[in-house]
Amino acid sequence: MSLDHNTVREWIEKGNTSLGIELGSTRIKAVLIGEDHTPIASGSHDWENRYVDHIWTYTLEDIWTGIQDCYAAMAADVKDKYGVTLTTVGSIGFSAMMHGYMAFNKEGDLLVPFRTWRNTITGPASEKLTQVFRYNVPQRWSIAHLYQAILNKEEHVKEIDYLITLEGYVHWKLTGRKVLGIGDVAGMFPVDIHTKDFDQKRIDQFDELVAGEHFPWKLRDILPKALVAGEDAGTLTEEGAKLLDISGSLKAGIPMCPPEGDAGTGMAATNSVAVRTGNVSAGTSVFAMVVLEKELEHVYPEIDLVTTPAGDMVAMVHCNNCTSDLNAWVNLFKEFLETMGMKADMNDLFGTLYNKALEGDPDCGGLLAYNYFSGEHITHFEEGRPLFVRMPDSKFSLANFMRVHLYTSLGALKTGMDILLKEEHVKVDTLLGHGGLFKTKGVGQRILAGAMNAPVSVMETAGEGGAWGIALLAAFMRNKKEGQSLDRYLADQVFGGDQGICVEPVKEDVEGFEAFMERYAQGLAIERAAVDHMR
Repeated sequence: MSLDHNTVREWIEKGNTSLGIELGSTRIKAVLIGEDHTPIASGSHDWENRYVDHIWTYTLEDIWTGIQDCYAAMAADVKDKYGVTLTTVGSIGFSAMMHGYMAFNKEGDLLVPFRTWRNTITGPASEKLTQVFRYNVPQRWSIAHLYQAILNKEEHVKEIDYLITLEGYVHWKLTGRKVLGIGDVAGMFPVDIHTKDFDQKRIDQFDELVAGEHFPWKLRDILPKALVAGEDAGTLTEEGAKLLDISGSLKAGIPMCPPEGDAGTGMAATNSVAVRTGNVSAGTSVFAMVVLEKELEHVYPEIDLVTTPAGDMVAMVHCNNCTSDLNAWVNLFKEFLETMGMKADMNDLFGTLYNKALEGDPDCGGLLAYNYFSGEHITHFEEGRPLFVRMPDSKFSLANFMRVHLYTSLGALKTGMDILLKEEHVKVDTLLGHGGLFKTKGVGQRILAGAMNAPVSVMETAGEGGAWGIALLAAFMRNKKEGQSLDRYLADQVFGGDQGICVEPVKEDVEGFEAFMERYAQGLAIERAAVDHMR
């Protein structure tokens, strides 16, 4: 339904809007939403991380130039569409890729270049902290970066006055408030889901671990204040307004919601923040997030624990490889068609080949494939080699060939999810699928439902992304009623009962995927041999 032009202009002029800005790995995106939560203007800025002195980083100049350019593009979109110069919005939220390490001294100077989530330089720290806390501490977490800097005897550590993630840094500079949303607090350090705060027992354990270093700070002193969705996180200051909008049009005093990580905004954008719901993002990489009813019984290196923006515990299974090998094979078929003198429309080609997969045998006819372009920590590979393998008597057909490549795109994910579903007996009522794997209607959705033995829904709005998700969190803070929870607000006010198109698992698919996974587990030795011998 298209909105009335004058209505939208009135929303903008009265400030009945919310703005979300998310700093992703390759793009910064701004989305302005109206009273009905739909996007009314947007802007973006492309950027790339730098590899400097063996560290993946972005400079402070990269960050602010990018944010300012992105905001200016969104404001220009408002002016172009509605003839209005943007001077205020109802609320603002910032989000960014989670984890990483930004350490500042008392003067507010950055002590070492920003170390992003992408760095894998904290192995010894990650291992030691996981052992001490009895809680999985991935390498990308802020506390792993801090402890590794301590192990490395880095001089800057004693000068730290504030340790924060990217979106928390931006929020601090715009509001003066040292706060962070609970979802990314859980990407810095283990959290206590009952107090909705850093886990005090493990804070004490860390302080005890480093007591011999005699730092002038205790860990609590240098961490942000944890906030949950809907809480007041400060307002845009005069300096902040000038920093965000270099044209000088934007006024100070705008309320800002707690800054959140991209996992939390993804959950908001897919309406999967309620207990026993989850979402699967499947593109170049794939990850699943499931909101838990209770904490897990055991510690698993394959499973990260984060939280929803409201502070409920979430189990996350993240895999490096998903559709890259599948796409490579589709491109091979495109090349064949062009060689035969036929024009290949990629949407038609993907649709035809994906649907052909549904005609294949439930277990892929005995075929086996690995989609490992890069390493895969879930199955303990530091490097990858894409592979396709079959027995002489396997049923080698186009349908089975496509089906096995769809199956293997979710193979590592299922390995991790099986820990949750079969060993921890986690209950999932519904999964929300989003990303490129689900572009061909019904196919990736059915394959995922079979893999997870759970209903899978796909919604059109899922493609709006994290910038929309943080705009929704900003709107929630502004509009929520007394006692209203985030999951109820999203269900009632935003998604309005729209659960998307749901596909139930098919018994044959579930059994076929299990048979494929037995072959997948046994064949990992073939993948290992390929890594060892293909150089």
